[in-house]
Amino acid sequence: MNILVIGSGGREHALCWAIAPSPLVENLYCAPGNAGIAKEATCLPVDPLDFDAIVKTCRDRKIDLVVVGPEQPLVAGLVDRLQSEGIRAFGPRASAAILEGSKGFTKDLCAKYGIPTAAYGRFSDGVAAKGFIRRTGLPIVIKADGLAAGKGVVIAQSFQEADAAVDEMLGGRFGNASESLVIEEFLEGEEASYFALCDGLDVLPLTSAQDHKRVGDGDIGPNTGGMGAYSPAPVVDADMEARILSTIIKPTVAAMAAEGRPFAGVLYAGLMITKDGPKLIEYNARFGDPECQVLMPRVFGDIVPVLDACANRQLRHVGIRWKDEIALCVVMAAKGYPGDVEKGSEIRGLDSAPANADTVIFHAGTKMEGGKVTANGGRVLGITALGADVAAAQKAAYAAVDRIDWPGGFCRRDIGWRAIGRR
Repeated sequence: MNILVIGSGGREHALCWAIAPSPLVENLYCAPGNAGIAKEATCLPVDPLDFDAIVKTCRDRKIDLVVVGPEQPLVAGLVDRLQSEGIRAFGPRASAAILEGSKGFTKDLCAKYGIPTAAYGRFSDGVAAKGFIRRTGLPIVIKADGLAAGKGVVIAQSFQEADAAVDEMLGGRFGNASESLVIEEFLEGEEASYFALCDGLDVLPLTSAQDHKRVGDGDIGPNTGGMGAYSPAPVVDADMEARILSTIIKPTVAAMAAEGRPFAGVLYAGLMITKDGPKLIEYNARFGDPECQVLMPRVFGDIVPVLDACANRQLRHVGIRWKDEIALCVVMAAKGYPGDVEKGSEIRGLDSAPANADTVIFHAGTKMEGGKVTANGGRVLGITALGADVAAAQKAAYAAVDRIDWPGGFCRRDIGWRAIGRR
């Protein structure tokens, strides 16, 4: 098979890393890729939103399967375009990717089909939004309706903070993504992520993970795209997994089919595990980043037949196995993230940082310039290690972090703290 992966982040590096060793793969390409992906695949200078160029690339390279990584091309309809051209693609069509593209759509779907989630309201008027906030009380969660790179969420602890978030978002902070807002009650509990593959009808359960969204140690500071993750999440035991599947994942797949929007691809549920059980926070329509960096190293065997079966609507014929080890990823970001960052600083020591084969450095915002790896984004590296438990994986990951020579970067030093505290 000739496979093309779309994207340039840590998620896409993890996918390429998992796909490349498959005996089914003849040629692996990534568009546009990054400095790390270039070691796994042939990187092509194609914009993920340039659908004409992607179709031409598929024709020229005789691509058998396209694996779409990021949310933007999914929501914009890349899979629709590829399928219309007779090109097989892994990922949902735009009508189903709306689960991520509009938080308001997802909340309305949950309300219609009885899927447990937080009480909410939808607003495009600031006065009405602030009135709802006063009636609901604090703390309260304010979200941009559309795609905001994981940053369009504010958990307000005061009315002043909530009002400022409403004004800022409706004032255009996230462009079209925040023309309307979802405002919802604050849920108490522990956050977790759960992943499943869907082919429009059948569901293949994957596994859980726990992300660390806040920029600072102890979960302080603004939300980011994710500063680290580990898998599986101890809060999602076998009983909780069964509840997630029966009350959230499977009802959503059935609801989307009933709405004429069959979902095929990765269904990624962001959850709050409350005293009353799991409740949906939001859906993503693709693998998470950095969650993908802890899922792929735990896959036992070849991931390609699973991705191919999902794209062929044949999930019922495949299964997936997981390694017993825990995987933990520490994200190294450029100083200033999640705000403005400087690009171009050199990163040294990447080849020698992993102490063993169970530690992998996934590249996100990197670029090769003059034979040197340089920073080219906000989140730049994802250092992932396997271990017998979370503490062992954490120790191995941070040992590799400490061997990387990059004065322009920083990371959280407490990834995995909830799981270790649970012990």
